[in-house]
Amino acid sequence: MVSRVIPVDRFDLVIFGATGDLANRKILPGLYRRVLAGQIPEGSQIIGAARSEMDAEAFREQVRGAIHEHVSPAKIEPEAVEQFLTMLDYVAIDAKGDGGWDELKAKVRPDAINAFYFSVAPALFGDIAERLHMRGIAGPEARIVVEKPFGRDLASARALNATLAAHFDETQIYRIDHYLGKETVQNLMAVRFANILFEPLWNAQFVDHVQITVAETVGVGGRGSYYDKSGAMRDMVQNHMMQLLCLIAMEPPYHFDPDAVRDEKLKVIRALQSVSPHDIVRGQYLGKGEDAGYLEDSEDPDSKTESYIALKCHVANWRWTGTPFYLRTGKRLRARTSEIAITFKEPPHSIFDEAEGDWRENVLVIRLQPNEGMNLKMMIKEPGPGGMRLVQVPLDMSFAEALGEDGAEITDAYERLIMDVIRGNQTLFMRGDEVEAAWAWTDPIIEGWEARGDRPQPYDSGTSGPDDALMLMHRDGRRWREIRE
Repeated sequence: MVSRVIPVDRFDLVIFGATGDLANRKILPGLYRRVLAGQIPEGSQIIGAARSEMDAEAFREQVRGAIHEHVSPAKIEPEAVEQFLTMLDYVAIDAKGDGGWDELKAKVRPDAINAFYFSVAPALFGDIAERLHMRGIAGPEARIVVEKPFGRDLASARALNATLAAHFDETQIYRIDHYLGKETVQNLMAVRFANILFEPLWNAQFVDHVQITVAETVGVGGRGSYYDKSGAMRDMVQNHMMQLLCLIAMEPPYHFDPDAVRDEKLKVIRALQSVSPHDIVRGQYLGKGEDAGYLEDSEDPDSKTESYIALKCHVANWRWTGTPFYLRTGKRLRARTSEIAITFKEPPHSIFDEAEGDWRENVLVIRLQPNEGMNLKMMIKEPGPGGMRLVQVPLDMSFAEALGEDGAEITDAYERLIMDVIRGNQTLFMRGDEVEAAWAWTDPIIEGWEARGDRPQPYDSGTSGPDDALMLMHRDGRRWREIRE
């Protein structure tokens, strides 16, 4: 299968925080893979910018090590590596001072596409944005990429948006959420809007409920002090899971256009009802063996921060009224998996009253990780004599298998999103009003449990979470899907 790739013009990409973990683990190895795929045109520049005092050659050697550490050995081709390294340059820069900015301006070419990736703490966004603008480094066609967190509440999100808007137009700002770059997430839109099969059934009349699960096996480890300021609600639900919910629940946009898609997502967020305390379960993992519990990882023996959260949500519009959306995410769970499961209602009348077997609803499962793909569970007759015995079977599609060798290694989300920045396509990036609407829904939930003094429920590492999360589903006559690889 030959993929059709939209070409890009030569560009200058400046990565602030180029010596940091994200740049070395994801951004730079991803750009190397795009060189390997022939997507980065000759004459493009990738300029690292960070506090560390080093020259361009030392930076190239650092990137060489990152490629060998984070790229599959099968994808390391010496000629391609050397080609990529020749594209690299470096500037030691002071984000809050004057050092390095003149050198950076001399390297950024006004006749190329200019993009600036803020792979730094949000506290530095304003300082960098101001200097790029005031020193004339970033022109009216330049693009800036900002990483989450986009604030920690509505007030800080508004302040951050105002800071960026003081120097850049909204059309220049790319708020990156790597979940939207995942192949399966984009395929969710293709499944809905490029096939007539599902869209007529994609509503409360036919969908019983929706489950969104993001489960991790790791704890917070050395990030305890950071995580204590966020928790699962701020770290996962307000952004990643909110975006997944929007793509499931949104109306068809008039066109696959950035603002058309984001307008429909915004309508979903604004239609979300407030969540009752009765429909929220928070948890903290306990230690197991040599693994520390959350309270040890956080270094706060009285921390009330949740490492797990489950919620029952409702979208108050004609399409979804009456269909609950169950969201759950947590650390130190049984397996690492991210999936969306759309469970359809049972047929209104069964002609198989005497049939044996285990009758189950149809379920469409979209797997985000691991092994990206889709799975549709259907009822069929079990082969063989002995009467009408019904059995549920999957129609399974793994991208790696369905797309053959070309699909064996799915493009990393960061690679896709960075190339969309260069192309000037904002479809998979969050708009400022979208971020603020998400916080406007999230803030009252957090304020509610803080005012009540609620403590997260302890749960054993390696399980599916707190027992009360099971009851959240059981009292509705439903059950969570099993967490497994």
